[in-house]
Amino acid sequence: MMDASPIKREVVRRAASAPRDPERTRAAILRAATEEITAKGLNGARVDTIAKRAGVNKRMLYHYFGDKQGLYLSVLEETYAAIRAAEIGLNLTELDPVAGMRKLVLFTWQYFIDHPEFLSLLTTENLNRAAYLKRSKRIRHLHAPLVDVIGGLLDRGVKQKMFRKGVDPVDLYISIAALGFFYMSNRHTLATIFGKDLTSPPRLAQRGEHIVEMVLTFLGTKKP
Repeated sequence: MMDASPIKREVVRRAASAPRDPERTRAAILRAATEEITAKGLNGARVDTIAKRAGVNKRMLYHYFGDKQGLYLSVLEETYAAIRAAEIGLNLTELDPVAGMRKLVLFTWQYFIDHPEFLSLLTTENLNRAAYLKRSKRIRHLHAPLVDVIGGLLDRGVKQKMFRKGVDPVDLYISIAALGFFYMSNRHTLATIFGKDLTSPPRLAQRGEHIVEMVLTFLGTKKP
């Protein structure tokens, strides 16, 4: 009777060499690329390292993304897509304007805290003057729903006499993001300058409430 061990080894070998699930493979490459680019920047990131982290060969990486620049652009798009999808999941249209705005502000702040790679990639692309993001055919489409949701909150707030008139949704979102982004991206230098621990849980929670109060006060609403 034939020893089962060689048969088992052959089954394992064939399974290992079988074609991967395309979506899973693509996702693994994007995760590895995000880690590498966040750690080393676009110029310092190495395709060999990304492929090794993702468990694929370089040929597979080039098959999905074309080249390093194409991979980087996909990383940017997926990074933006992730936060935009999470924002849609907040279901802000079901809340009253003040509660909806508060939820959006605190979500944005917490997202910056939980996703330092997002801040790092934005900084990298701004250093590139958005040269790669300008090539994206998805980026404006990704942001349209967010602008609509904020615009809806503002319109309902005005009708219910909770918000003042004339606030542009894009300007408002830029201000919300800026109040959190600057703090997180400069937390090390600010902590040194002012001699404060800016990353303790109480301090981060306090900052979140500070941003909420500033935004609601600007909109003509007192903090609930």
